[in-house]
Amino acid sequence: MKILIVTNHSYMLWRFRKELIVKLQENNEIVIAFPFVGHEKDFKELGIRCIETKLDRRSLNPVNDLKLKRSYEKILKKERPDMVITYSIKCNIYAGLVCQKLKIPYYANVQGLGTPFQKPGLSQLVTVMYRKAMKEVQMVFFENEANATLFRKKKIIPAARQIVLQGAGINTEYYRKQPYPKNERTHFLYVGRLMKEKGIDELFEAAKRLRREGEDFILDIVGFFEESYKEEVREMEIAGIVNFYGFQQDPRPYYKKADCVILPSYHEGMSNVLLEGASMGRPLITTDIPGCREAVIDKESGYLVQPKDSESLYQAMKRFLKLSSEQREQMGLRGRELMEERFDKKYVVDKTIKGLKM
Repeated sequence: MKILIVTNHSYMLWRFRKELIVKLQENNEIVIAFPFVGHEKDFKELGIRCIETKLDRRSLNPVNDLKLKRSYEKILKKERPDMVITYSIKCNIYAGLVCQKLKIPYYANVQGLGTPFQKPGLSQLVTVMYRKAMKEVQMVFFENEANATLFRKKKIIPAARQIVLQGAGINTEYYRKQPYPKNERTHFLYVGRLMKEKGIDELFEAAKRLRREGEDFILDIVGFFEESYKEEVREMEIAGIVNFYGFQQDPRPYYKKADCVILPSYHEGMSNVLLEGASMGRPLITTDIPGCREAVIDKESGYLVQPKDSESLYQAMKRFLKLSSEQREQMGLRGRELMEERFDKKYVVDKTIKGLKM
């Protein structure tokens, strides 16, 4: 069988879906269409043919989206796959519409609701487009139950064509449990893009408040920052509150030296950062929202805080700072147990293969 995978980011596909693709490749020909932004050479070394596509993930320009749909139609007519698997909003919608037109079976993955569903006017438009694109979809995979429920309420897709996974799962061998660090100062770790929707405003406010009160800690940041945060990050570095490391291909060394992983996000599909941190035996502080709360046993493997609430985040960070090293280590061990029990990558891959009816 020839399977075409369509996604918006080669780097993300490699990091989080490599195991699934390798499994699919055992008995099928795999072709992937995506923007080349990293790891496309690794896919090619696996013997997978890669097709470069032009896609602006954040653009709302209808002209660009029309071009994207046409490019998918051109690819699908040329490749004529037996099955198409899509990831991300634009790929789900535009490749899905083309698959309907060409009568090609397709499966979609909703990795989170993203910004469009947070804005009333845009949410209505995306809902209508999703309804059209999902009319003939074979199955839609979700990363949390709340997103699946919303799609049912909006009458986008019925329960009979929904499967809820535990996110992308976590490779517990790659993200091995590490000995708890013996840092002189507490290291909080944030991994991801510095943007408002990740709760950066609340994180910075809480960190500054704790430092004004004399708490001894450092906030390690791994990832890109949006331009609007450039000056604030620089000032916090000078003040000794933040260590900024930029984007890192391999975040494991940073998880290893962290005392606690922190993610005050507003919305997630299923946070891979939380799964990675917990798998390596680190306590978590994150928001009580779908896609984050599932990765934490509140007060056992970390703390859940209210979204968009710097006071709630401040209190959790302060509470963590008062824990002994032994208490922190036990939290991390409980998080690792949860990853092994519920989020192991092989379970997610097997469930996905079953859902693809293969």
